[in-house]
Amino acid sequence: MPRMLKILLLGLALAYLVPLVLLYLFQDRLAHLPGVPGRELTATPERIGLDYEDVTLETPDGLRLHGWFLPHEKPRGTLLFLHGNAGNISHRLDSLEIFHELGLEVLIIDYRGYGQSEGRPSEPGLQQDARVALDYLLEERGRGADEIAVFGRSLGGALAAGVAAEEALAGVIVESAFTSAPDLAAELYPIYPVRWLARLEYDTRAALAESRTPVLVIHSPEDEIIPFAHGERLYQAAPEPKSFLELRGDHNTGFLRNRERYMDGLDAFLREHLGR
Repeated sequence: MPRMLKILLLGLALAYLVPLVLLYLFQDRLAHLPGVPGRELTATPERIGLDYEDVTLETPDGLRLHGWFLPHEKPRGTLLFLHGNAGNISHRLDSLEIFHELGLEVLIIDYRGYGQSEGRPSEPGLQQDARVALDYLLEERGRGADEIAVFGRSLGGALAAGVAAEEALAGVIVESAFTSAPDLAAELYPIYPVRWLARLEYDTRAALAESRTPVLVIHSPEDEIIPFAHGERLYQAAPEPKSFLELRGDHNTGFLRNRERYMDGLDAFLREHLGR
């Protein structure tokens, strides 16, 4: 074989194998982005005129998580808010304002390694953090399971579905969520055997299928990060009672572009399953 051809083939092999190795080794860092745009809290609910309490939760493995509890003068129910894979709770003020307008008191937490929370992100760790947050509402705040809805956006949808699979709640809302991490990775990196390499699962679809909690799936056909088909498959997998709310707009701003439709859909779901 001519020397130049060998060099070319070696270069092609390296161009394929190096990203493959990086994908395998750095899955946690690719999936969890607490530094984007940053871990520093850039604002508090005071900026939008809402009262809040700083909350510290302790995990079974000895970490301290930071969150906010936003009370409501006449709450129709309690919402556990599990955010996406980037940023921190200070980047969710638009959503907190919407949930307050809907009459909800809200607990929002930063997962381990995010914001002011200790530790490093991992799938088992984030799943544990979501459960700790729910237990705080049940045990420390004395809320009944039938008074609590859990909301998860993007990666948080997988965590919300996992919580709802463990505990029957008033409702679970998954917004702009994927069916599973391997499903999404196979679409993002079609030239690689990512299903064989995957160490992350975040299996939203399987968790929803096991849930005994009413489900609302929210997604936009214009979502540029998680294809609309993921939302459709999540809805198909969920048992009754279930609802689907279709939005317009991209992954991060669809709920803002469709604020009135979004709030109407959430209100109808909450009215049916919280009973008020």
